[in-house]
Amino acid sequence: MLDYILGLFSNNIAIDLGTANIRVYVMGKGVVLQEPSVVAVDRNTNQVLAIGGEAKAMLGKTPANIVAIRPMRHGVIADFEVTEKMLKHFITKVHNSRRMVRPIVVIAIPSGVTEVEKRAVRDSAEQAGARDVYLIEEPMAAAVGVGLPVGDATGNMIVDIGGGTTEVAVISLSGIVCNKSVRVGGDEIDNSIIAHMKNAYNLLIGERTAEEVKIKVGSAFPLPEEGRMQLKGRDLVTGLPRTVEVTSEEIREAIKEPLDQIVDAIKDTLERTPPELAAEIVDRGIFMSGGTSRLMGLDERLRSETGLPISLSDDPHFAVVMGLGKLLDGRVDDLRKLAIHEHEYF
Repeated sequence: MLDYILGLFSNNIAIDLGTANIRVYVMGKGVVLQEPSVVAVDRNTNQVLAIGGEAKAMLGKTPANIVAIRPMRHGVIADFEVTEKMLKHFITKVHNSRRMVRPIVVIAIPSGVTEVEKRAVRDSAEQAGARDVYLIEEPMAAAVGVGLPVGDATGNMIVDIGGGTTEVAVISLSGIVCNKSVRVGGDEIDNSIIAHMKNAYNLLIGERTAEEVKIKVGSAFPLPEEGRMQLKGRDLVTGLPRTVEVTSEEIREAIKEPLDQIVDAIKDTLERTPPELAAEIVDRGIFMSGGTSRLMGLDERLRSETGLPISLSDDPHFAVVMGLGKLLDGRVDDLRKLAIHEHEYF
């Protein structure tokens, strides 16, 4: 009864608990928060020092006793305790520090997670103060977010490429007909750039520098005008700072392996799609969402590899959280139908 009464004063929320960023949608208000999924912790006292953007600014710059942790890896919880603290911080933040509220929370999770990983997400949200938790598969949330008619008897193909995972799914009649989830995304592309700089130049660069290289000169397909940029790092031979120049052609070759895995996941899903739905996908094409889908030339690469029309979401970073928000603001029956587990009340 107490939970019910407190719930009346709560704003129910939807959370895109991403590997790189966490986005929060408040019922009736829209997206109210976007922060990096990073937590800074003092190793000596186990005390949380910073969360979100402030913690991300510490990546690679902390003294020995402070560590900047990314508690989400490949779209799932890698550090349960830190994730719980991060969720509690953001839930309290969107409720203006009202600690007694217990909202209903809708969370997106990768379609390929195990039962143990689902339970970890649910438990973290409940420990952080959620009154009830609904889990929605990321490709379904992304499809709703980009406006696909997921409830119709038509083939809708969505490719959501985030920081930790790539979710490929064919959706029809409010269900996932076939899908593929691979733990490859923006992070793996960054790691490939870090490895290339180490192997080719004996230069050590950090995650933030690799991400900057990916955004500025990274590409998946030859560009009309190839770019170049200078980046700074530490020489592994001399130990001194050094600057080198890289080109988009060079970075494209460096990130070939993770991009090939994404393309293979899409082709595998298409091969397993029922013929009737496949025929409709030929006309409707593939819809892309997720922050990494904005990699230069990626749509051209997929168009070349599949021969299908490729449509990129207007705001790919927010497709998943907006899909969750639409379900939260909409009919309760739609939310229960698409949730992985049903609950007694809403």
